[in-house]
Amino acid sequence: MRKGIVAPKSVAFAIRVVGMYKFLSADLREYVLSKQFLRSGTAVGALISAAEHGQSTADFLNKMNIALKEANESDYWLLLLREGNYLISTLNSPLSTKKQ
Repeated sequence: MRKGIVAPKSVAFAIRVVGMYKFLSADLREYVLSKQFLRSGTAVGALISAAEHGQSTADFLNKMNIALKEANESDYWLLLLREGNYLISTLNSPLSTKKQ
């Protein structure tokens, strides 16, 4: 069976999410939004991993749809972090952080 590209990308994303959470909580002392982002950002990969072992096509699609919802939620938390001036936007690194 051919391996897809979604699972490895979700793992890479989760690793970046954890790194950003560490920075935001330790350096900027931001705990509320960063914790929500940590939860939703790492849930994406966990759901994709669970979907790969789904019991049926319907189970697979359900888990992938929930993973999409978690990804959308992660995007929302990123928006709040940007608007709250905890993050800066650059073309090279969409998860860039800024020290205050």
